[in-house]
This record gives sequence, C-alpha cells and structure tokens, in this order.
Amino acid sequence: MTIGVLGGGQLGRMLALAAYPLGETFVFLDPSRGAPAGQVGDQVVGAYDDLAKLAELAKRCRVVTYEFESVPVAAARFLEAHAPVYPPPRALEVAQDRLNEKRFVAELGIATSPFFGVSTHEELEHAVEALGLPVVAKTRNFGYDGKGQAVMRTPEDVAAAWETLSGAPLIVERFVPFERELSILGVRGKDGTKRFWPLVENRHERGILRRSTAPAPFSTPADAARVQAQAEAISAQILDALEYVGVLAVELFDTPSGLVVNEMAPRVHNSGHWTIEGSVTSQFENHVRAILDLPLGDTSAPGPSVMINLIGGWPERAALLALPHVHLHLYGKTAQPGRKVGHVTIAGAGADTTRLADQVEAMARTSGSFRE
Repeated sequence: MTIGVLGGGQLGRMLALAAYPLGETFVFLDPSRGAPAGQVGDQVVGAYDDLAKLAELAKRCRVVTYEFESVPVAAARFLEAHAPVYPPPRALEVAQDRLNEKRFVAELGIATSPFFGVSTHEELEHAVEALGLPVVAKTRNFGYDGKGQAVMRTPEDVAAAWETLSGAPLIVERFVPFERELSILGVRGKDGTKRFWPLVENRHERGILRRSTAPAPFSTPADAARVQAQAEAISAQILDALEYVGVLAVELFDTPSGLVVNEMAPRVHNSGHWTIEGSVTSQFENHVRAILDLPLGDTSAPGPSVMINLIGGWPERAALLALPHVHLHLYGKTAQPGRKVGHVTIAGAGADTTRLADQVEAMARTSGSFRE
C-alpha cells in the first residue's frame, strides 16, 4: 500500500524508514524540491493548496497522513474525498489555532492556563489586567520552536510585545510557574485502542527543544506511576474526543498542583524520537500501524534514553559513533543556524545514560551545533 504524506521534512523521512520493513511505500507532497523525505521516497513538488498536485497525490495513495500541523485544513479535506486521511482533519483544525486548541482542551475539563483571545491593543490591555503579569502572548497560528511568542513581565513589555506581534490574532495566557516541561505521546487505532509511551522530560532553550529524557525522572516509583496515569488520562480524553487515529503529542507543564496542558501536536513529535531505539515500538511505526488499521505495538521502554537535537550543525560523525550506545540520525539537510539537522539518542546504556548524554551535548555545543 502506498501512503501519502503532506509534508516532506524529517518526520516524514522517519515515517518512511519505519514503514519500509512492513512493506509499505510512500509519496510525499512538499513545495521544497529535494525535501528530506524526498530522499527516501517519491516526492510530488507543489504547494499544499495546489489542487492539481493534491489530486496527483490522491491518485497515487490509499491513505494520507501529514507530518506537520501547518498544512491547510482545506487540503486535508480535499484529500479526504479521495482517500482516508489520518489523523482526522478535525484534529488538524483544532491544533492549528492556539485559541481554538485551548478552548477545546478546557471544554474537556482539562487544566490549562487562563487565557484570552486578543485582536486589538485594547483587548491586550484588558487581558493583561484580568490575568495579571506575567503573561505570555502567542500568535494563534504558525508559531513553532518559540517563534511568534513574547513573555510580558512589566508594563513596558506589554507595549513591546504589541509592537512585535500586532497584526496577527493572538492568544494571551497567564504565565504558568512550572517545575519542568513534560510530554506524553499516545497512539490510537481505528477501533479506539490506545497505547502510551512513558512520560518524557523536555528541556528547551530559546523556545527550541534541546534534550528529551525518557522515562522522565521522578523521586519515587509511586510518583512516576501517579503522574504517568494523569498524563495518560489527559491524552486519552483528547484522543477519544477527536476520534483520533495515529500518534498525538501533548506538551505539559508539571506544576505543584498537577499537570497543565500547554499545546498538542497531531503528529509524530520531536520529543518522541528516542522511541526509535529506546522503546519496543517507535512512534513512527505505531503511527503507520494505526493509520493502516494494524495492531498497535508495545510502547514500553526497556531502559532510560536521552535524545539530543542537533541544531545548526553536528559533531564529527566518527567521534560520535566511537561512543557506546550512541545512535546518530542526520536528516539530509544543509547546516544552517537554528535549523534542526539531526538528533542523537543514547539508549541501552543503563546508569551511564546521563553521563554519555552530557558528553554528546558538550560535543554538539563545541562543534558548532546548537548555533542560533
């Protein structure tokens, strides 16, 4: 069966690499000639709103998915008339707009930060007055990796944020004093079966994910089980409410009063890259299994893993691969400041995992990776 994918980035590339052992083939639609996924599958070069290119994709595949959430909902709905599209376009529609996303989650009774939709300077001032400083303003659409966001801690910050972000619809949220950032990845099949990977602890710098640790460390096994159960319950509510099929990532703030939803991504996710080597079944394989209505695989993790993003460049390959338990993934991209060009996972190292991860991160920083 040929699987069509909207988007040809590294996530699509890793989807293909995970599914080829299952006998599947891929065709990607992406406007960038030579996109990373196009190096491992067929590529239709065209815009996501080009109906002729969408029709060409539809003719060549029997099921469609997408590898990032900024593709037009209209494109997904057009394809839905020709082939099944998973996750459902409704999930794409909800996740593309941060205000709609927050409203959707809040209506399920799941904890979020208090928020307001803002379109004018007067509405911004009202939101700040109602929420109290500090607050975070975000563009409702197309923000990722920290882009389109501003933290306001003083009245002067409010004016500066409006100067920077005005012109786009905004969501303004009360700043959450979190202890750390977590994510839960879950997968749901067509029959409603759900599986969840262990919680992941994420560390960001300047809004970009730098390092993920799985399972997320806790002081006691009881704490780990309690928070894992809470995160799974949150994810399950969202998955069922959307009649979801595929992998969903939910980003969470860990606070003294419990978990608070930050954002969700209706796709395979950067914080789940560790699953390729670190879990019995990777997020990529399970996403493919779900959209093809195949049995879902075991999501348990035999041991700890750490994933480190390579941003802007990468260390010398031989030096990295000389280290034990290191798995290098390069995405076929040219090195550019601020660009995710690969990742490294340390898996199977047991008690040495953190030490090796620190060593890899130091190599990445001194080699030109993590460049802004």
